[in-house]
Amino acid sequence: MLTFLNISKFALIDELRVEFDNGLNLLTGETGSGKSIIVDALGVLIGGRFTSDLLKSGEQNASVEGLFSVPRTPQLEQKLRDAGIEADGGDAIEIVIRRELAAGGRNKIFINHQLATQTLLRELTPFLVDIHGQGDQQTLFDRETHLEMLDAYSGVTTVTSQTRTLHRKFVALSDELDALRRDEAEKLQLVDILRFQIEELERAELAVGEDERLEEERRRLMNVEKLTTLCGESFDAIYEDSDSAIARISQAARRVEELSGFESSFREYLEGIESARALLEDLAASLRDFAAGLEFQPGRLAEIEERLAEVARLKRKYGGSIESALEHLARSQDRLRRIERSDEREMELRAELRSARESYLQVALKLHSDRARSAKKFERAVEHDLTEVAIEHARFRVQIESPAEAQLESESESEFFTERGIDRVEFLFSANVGESPKPLAKVASGGEASRLMLVLKTAGSASEFPRTIVFDEIDSGIGGRVSEAVGVKLKKLSETNQVLCVTHQSQIARFAEAHLLVRKEAASGRTVVSIERLDRRGRVEEIARLLTGAEITESARRHARELLKV
Repeated sequence: MLTFLNISKFALIDELRVEFDNGLNLLTGETGSGKSIIVDALGVLIGGRFTSDLLKSGEQNASVEGLFSVPRTPQLEQKLRDAGIEADGGDAIEIVIRRELAAGGRNKIFINHQLATQTLLRELTPFLVDIHGQGDQQTLFDRETHLEMLDAYSGVTTVTSQTRTLHRKFVALSDELDALRRDEAEKLQLVDILRFQIEELERAELAVGEDERLEEERRRLMNVEKLTTLCGESFDAIYEDSDSAIARISQAARRVEELSGFESSFREYLEGIESARALLEDLAASLRDFAAGLEFQPGRLAEIEERLAEVARLKRKYGGSIESALEHLARSQDRLRRIERSDEREMELRAELRSARESYLQVALKLHSDRARSAKKFERAVEHDLTEVAIEHARFRVQIESPAEAQLESESESEFFTERGIDRVEFLFSANVGESPKPLAKVASGGEASRLMLVLKTAGSASEFPRTIVFDEIDSGIGGRVSEAVGVKLKKLSETNQVLCVTHQSQIARFAEAHLLVRKEAASGRTVVSIERLDRRGRVEEIARLLTGAEITESARRHARELLKV
C-alpha cells in the first residue's frame, strides 16, 4: 500500500505531504481544489507522462516521492533482484520511489535511492498502484480492454506469455519465407550484382593497411635524391667526419674514464656513454645501408600510382576504407550463398513454419479453452457484483469469437493469429429486464459505465497482488441510493486492497476509514493547495457540506451524523 506521498512544485501544489492508511481513503473538497492533481502526481510517480505544464508556475523543477509497503511475492522479488535493488526483510517490502522532474525534459527516477529506468518503474507498477481516472470508462468500450480483463480474471499469464512468444516466432519465419518468394527476375538481378561486386573485390586482393604502406613507398621514390643527401650528411656527421659525433663521444669516454680514477662517482656514467656510442654506430650503419638501397624506379612508381588509384576507387565505392570494403565483400559472399541455396532454405522454412504453426495453435487453443471455461464464472461474478452497486436486473455476457476448426486447418487463414491468441472478446450488457445483452458502447449510460468500471476493474484482479487501487471520481453520473451501493462496494474492496477515492458524494464519503479534505486557497499572491486529515467533527462538517453545498445547516449536520453511523 501507499503509506506516504510527498509532492513538491507540482501544478498548483507548492509543498504537500500526506500519509495514507490501510483500507478506504477518501479525498473530498470543493470542485477545483486540487484532488485530481494529487492523483495526477501519483500517476506521474509510477511512470506516467510528465510535461512541463505540470510544473508549478515560475518553477524549473518538481518532485514526487512515495513510500510503498508491498506484500512479498516471488515475482516482485525477482524483478528487484534483476535490477540490483535490495528488498528489506519481513513479510512486506518497502519501496521508495522518487521522480525528479525538470522543465528542460531531463527527468530522473530513483527506486530505493538507486537510479532506475522508466521501463523498470512500469514493470513494478502492477505490484504497487492501479489508477482509474475520470476518462477510464471509455476504455470499457474497447474490445481489447475486454480481452485484458477476461485474462486477468482467468489467471492465464503463463499461457498468454507462451502464446506471445510462439506468435513472434511464427511471424518471423513467415516474414523470412515471404522474402525468399520475391520476384525471380529481381532475385537474378541481385545475384548478378553480388557476383560482380564479389569478383571485383576478390580480384583486387585488398589488404588492411595497404594504402598507407604504398603511400610511404611512393613518398620515398619521389624523394630519392633528397633522401640520399640526407643519409650522406647524417652519416658523415655521425661517423665519417674527423669531428663526427662518434669521434667526439670516444674522446669524452676516455676523459671521463681518466676522471673516474680520481672521482669514482663518474665511473657509473661510462656504461651509458658506451651505449650512446653503440646506438650511434648502429644508426650510422642503418643510414649507409638505406642510402645504398635508394634507387629511382619510374616503373615501380607508376605501378604504385596505378594501385593507389584503384584502391581509392574501391574505397569510395564500398564505404570509404579498405576495412569497409572487405566487410562488404564478406556480407556479399554470405548473401549470395543464401540466395543460391534459397530453394533449399525455402524447404527448411516451410517445415519450420509448419512446426511453429502447430506449436502456436496448440497453445492458442489451450488459451481459448481456459478463457471459455473462465468466462461463465466471470459472468456470474460480475452480475453478482453489479447487484451490489444497485444494478439488480443486469445481465452480463462474455462473447468469445474464434475461427472454426476448418479455418484453423487452412494455412491461408493465419490472419486469425495474434500475439493474444485466436479469440476476439467483447462484453455484452443489459441493465433492463426483457432486453437482450448488447455491446457496452451501445447500451451503457454514464452512471452505469462508472459502476461497470468499478466492478470489471476489480472483479478480475483485485486480489491477485494486493495493492493501492485509485478511483478518481468514480461517482460521476450517479447519486442517492446508487452512491450508497458504490460506497459499500468500495468498502468491501478495501478489505483486500488499499483504496484511494476522490468523491463528491456524501453517501460514499461516510465509509471512509481515513477522510482527507483538500483545500485550495490564495496566500501572498499565490495559490496554495493543502490537505487535512479530518477527525469525526471535521467529517461531520465536510459531509454536511457535501449534502447541502456552501451553506451548512444544523439539519445537514444531523444528517451527516446519521450517515457516519456505519
